[in-house]
Amino acid sequence: MADMPMPTIDQMLCFAIYSAGHAFTRFYKPRLDALELTYPQYLAFLVLWEKDDITVKALGERLFLDSGTITPLIKRLEARGLVSRHRDAEDERQVRIRLTDEGRALKDKALSIPLAVIEGAGQSREVTETMRQELVALRDRLDKAAG
Repeated sequence: MADMPMPTIDQMLCFAIYSAGHAFTRFYKPRLDALELTYPQYLAFLVLWEKDDITVKALGERLFLDSGTITPLIKRLEARGLVSRHRDAEDERQVRIRLTDEGRALKDKALSIPLAVIEGAGQSREVTETMRQELVALRDRLDKAAG
């Protein structure tokens, strides 16, 4: 290992993923600006459109975000009238998030975004799905190795 040369930044997998993340951000920005959403807010909606009326904790876990990050995000969406927060009837320590009618309606406006990503990537859905599966597996292995 000692005689292995230091890789250049362009040879680093982490940099390829990091810079691809920035490219995604630039790609999403005008589309999400039209919906008046940030990328983390859009991700929260993807989860809520999949399963509405979940706890703040469950949403944070799905997005890999802690409560200090997810709570202000939800408060901003609530202030816009897109979600509501309620105490769980069975466990008042838990706060549940529900889409409002306006939050549900936003889904129709966002439907074109995933298709635009596939088109922008210039790959078939199958290739894109394979890449996504490989990245999820990589994430899971790295999480496991990190302890």
